[in-house]
Amino acid sequence: MKRRAFLGQTALGAIGMVAGAFPRGAVGDSDRAPETLVARARALAEQPYQSEMPRLPPPFDALTYDSYRAIRPRSGGAAELDIGGGFRADLLPPGWLFPTPVRVSLPGWPDRVDLDPDNFEFAPRYFPDGAPEGPFPGLGYSGLRIRYPLNSPDRLDDLIVLQGASYFRALARDVAYGLSARGLAIGTGGPEPEEFPVTREIEVFGTDDGQLHLGCLIDSPRAAAALFISLRPGSADAPSTVMRCKLHLFVREPVSEAGIAPLTSMFQHNDLGPARIDDFRPAVHDSAVLVMANGAGERLWRPLTNPAQLQMSAFQDSGPRWFGLLQTPDRFDAFRDAEGAYHRRPSAFVKPVGDWGNGAVSLLEIPTPNEYADNIVVFWRPDTPLQPGREYQFAYDLSWTQPGMMSMPDADLLPLVPVRSASGIDPMNTDSRLFVIDYAAAHGGHIPDLTGLGLQVSGEDGVEITGEALYKIEDAEQGKLRASFVLSPSQTVDQAELRVQLRSAAGDVAPVWLFRWTRSASGGP
Repeated sequence: MKRRAFLGQTALGAIGMVAGAFPRGAVGDSDRAPETLVARARALAEQPYQSEMPRLPPPFDALTYDSYRAIRPRSGGAAELDIGGGFRADLLPPGWLFPTPVRVSLPGWPDRVDLDPDNFEFAPRYFPDGAPEGPFPGLGYSGLRIRYPLNSPDRLDDLIVLQGASYFRALARDVAYGLSARGLAIGTGGPEPEEFPVTREIEVFGTDDGQLHLGCLIDSPRAAAALFISLRPGSADAPSTVMRCKLHLFVREPVSEAGIAPLTSMFQHNDLGPARIDDFRPAVHDSAVLVMANGAGERLWRPLTNPAQLQMSAFQDSGPRWFGLLQTPDRFDAFRDAEGAYHRRPSAFVKPVGDWGNGAVSLLEIPTPNEYADNIVVFWRPDTPLQPGREYQFAYDLSWTQPGMMSMPDADLLPLVPVRSASGIDPMNTDSRLFVIDYAAAHGGHIPDLTGLGLQVSGEDGVEITGEALYKIEDAEQGKLRASFVLSPSQTVDQAELRVQLRSAAGDVAPVWLFRWTRSASGGP
């Protein structure tokens, strides 16, 4: 299964809710009001978790990647359902990776609880006997796709897909599918097996003022939740698609590994190294960097890796300002993949609304030999374990943006941004590793004079940092500033946290560059 083809072609904090986010006029009856969905989540958490799922009937029980894609929603049946405001809804069939039934409620349409095969087209190549006999009571659908004239007023484009556990992914203008978000993560990177909360219900409340309002009922062995989303599609003037999200969370038992506002992505390789991928492309990834603005006002820059062993990083914070996954660079020649189009994959940023208190931005990096599985997860983990009998609320804005440096929040607050991080064996000492970081001026400005700039590089015990240098370089685009240093680890050290700051007398002039060096699978630096 080609993950990049699937992404591109599968069609199939605590604060009160913002006033007006879910207008009652958009809700058809009291059973579909947001507060009713919260009440159902609370009631779920007060009951034992029900894990039983209906067994899928043929042919849905044996679908492959190709045969699943050969089932297409039929216009007027499961496709292009008018829900107002220029938005259209497609219901997605069950099967393959998506066996969990989801109740879907749409304004102006009856609830879809039973699966009617007549609402879909079954390609004869994979279904020579035609559509199966239906309907299938209680089987339902596996998710929902919303389409909208995102890029052109005369064409419907994919806008958001909610399908698979509590996953969803959305698009800004002029981008391709890439990273995903989740409603909730439980136990990610923890000592016990991870839970994958599932979406039981999707309710579209309605549209107003160019926005789509919906809610999801989420259930998991240790928690239940209601997630509300108000979505504003990107436009020519503001290309980012922005969601105002609010999570109402209830737990069945104490939970210390809750993941709030999770983002999931893929990183196979670039030139930061050490590389163990033999590939014709210089880079393959949906996201390149974890970026953060912490409560202390620091801007942090953590390049992603494909480590030799699974690793978890936690960036402790109080009152985080924002965090997200940035896709950079945004040029074809950085990837040279005409099919994957990695230079068009979106970035996504989470901006808490209100004070989320103490916790950590957590990063899980999983080893992967290829690009077909997501191996990067980022989320906020509260310091204090969540307790039964309470309601926890986290509000945040989730922005899906175009790739590139300038889509990052507050990109112009510091004069320089890292545009390339690379490393390799030091040619002067093969037991050491040479790192280089190239900085460019933000928003097309000018590289500051070297006078008054200082480079600070720090590591941990057991590693030696030498050869620190800071100098200007020229390239075909514009002048850049390069920082370089050599890392020499002792034989007893297998990993080390690195920190690089570029400073003037007034403070940082670029985000603080962070990286976890780990010894390569071959034992080298």
